[in-house]
Amino acid sequence: MTAASTPGRRLVDLLARPRVLAAPGVADALSARLVAEAGFDAVYMSGDATTAVRLGQPDVGLLTMSEMVDNAARIADAVDLPVIADADTGYGGPVNVRRTVREYERAGVAAIQMEDQVWPKRCGHLAGKRVIPAAEMAAKVKAAVDSRRDQDFLIIARTDVLAIEGFQAALDRVGLYREAGADILFVEAPTSLEQLAVIGRLPAPTMYNASASGRTPIIDQDELTRLGFALAIYPGQATFAAIAAIRSVLRHIRETGDPRDMPVPLASFTDYVTLLGLEAVRDFEAAHGTPEDQQVGI
Repeated sequence: MTAASTPGRRLVDLLARPRVLAAPGVADALSARLVAEAGFDAVYMSGDATTAVRLGQPDVGLLTMSEMVDNAARIADAVDLPVIADADTGYGGPVNVRRTVREYERAGVAAIQMEDQVWPKRCGHLAGKRVIPAAEMAAKVKAAVDSRRDQDFLIIARTDVLAIEGFQAALDRVGLYREAGADILFVEAPTSLEQLAVIGRLPAPTMYNASASGRTPIIDQDELTRLGFALAIYPGQATFAAIAAIRSVLRHIRETGDPRDMPVPLASFTDYVTLLGLEAVRDFEAAHGTPEDQQVGI
């Protein structure tokens, strides 16, 4: 793979455009295919959604690094989009961070997000968070930067300190993380438009989290671009939509006993297998000697 074609290089080029880059959040490869089908240019692997889908539990530090990397690799393999992946706290000290970076890089992702919480961490919009000392996190950021083999593999440094020590502490921390080499800065859970405006003017690319928790004001991409944000993630919207739709379908089947006339639109079987790439499988079989009557089809 040439430097020009690496996932990181593609993400760098996308971030260089004048408009904020939107990356919907997913928990699995199927949702990533839907993001690509919808025409987005990047996808975000949400740790919160990954925990929900893989474990059916809240994001309180239950998944290991290898489980997260495995999910990231499956997503990266399913779509031809740069994948931005949650890497929680880096899963330990600087030496652990080195392994984390190299495993995610090997998985084919374009960037990882690392936060300054104490392990076990919590979803950034839950109460009960604690943070490690700023200097300790800066050392981990530097370890991540120094460990990557592709210099376009981006390191996103997130601070969760705002909810604990206030906004100025958050600004101080991301400034330190930038000095340590972070490529993108992420202040988690700002609570006002005024705070967002300050974050967007920081002298580095910044990330916005369109969480549905209600802690952070939700603004559109035109406003994010005007404020100066480089990247916007939408971590839970697809998963939340799936929960609502599945509930409606299951309620209908339970109450009526009839799988017809569903309360929400359903993909057809043809649409389903087309999304999954069945036609490409058939073409590959045809090109590699599978008899026509044995080739997959519908």
